[in-house]
Amino acid sequence: MNQHSDALKTFFHLDKILDEMQTQGFSIIDDLYPVEYMQTLQQECSDHLDQFRKASIQDGVMTEIRSDHILWIEPDLTLASQHIAQLEHLSQDLNRYFFAGIRDIEAHFACYHAGEFYALHRDNPQQKNGRVFSTVYYLHSEWQNDWQGQLRLQDIQNQWHIIEPKANRMVLFQSDLLHEVLETKQDRLSITAWMRNSDPVLG
Repeated sequence: MNQHSDALKTFFHLDKILDEMQTQGFSIIDDLYPVEYMQTLQQECSDHLDQFRKASIQDGVMTEIRSDHILWIEPDLTLASQHIAQLEHLSQDLNRYFFAGIRDIEAHFACYHAGEFYALHRDNPQQKNGRVFSTVYYLHSEWQNDWQGQLRLQDIQNQWHIIEPKANRMVLFQSDLLHEVLETKQDRLSITAWMRNSDPVLG
């Protein structure tokens, strides 16, 4: 860990998160990190764009449901790993409050180029992958509304929400909620992560 590590731990507003997760199944956290850290994390993502690969759904099977490109986060991506460490701290609080049984985090960088999207889906179909909560953290420096690329999400009351991919914003939501990424008109960078309570069921 480097100089950013200690500063990051203070940026989760836990009471707000727990209340919103209880009442609507998702929470939006703006201005998550110091700008300096966000910028260096964005640079780490940009430096590895040539390693991104077209995303698949499961077991390497390509599909027309999504068109984004991803890079799974490993320990050598040191800045992204600090973000994962903060999600681990948050998952401990979610475990205490919701008895979620979260044991690990899986995550990847995601890049949506202009014209790319992710159609309506759930992150834990058939309850086979152990995903309990999903997070999306937006990495780009700025975002204009007419660039689109929003997250469209149905909450636990079956109400639909359109969430702008604002820079330095994180969205936390139950992995069983229906959601989609609308087609973007501008390159859109993020880290998608899932808090899991078990290993995926293979078969």
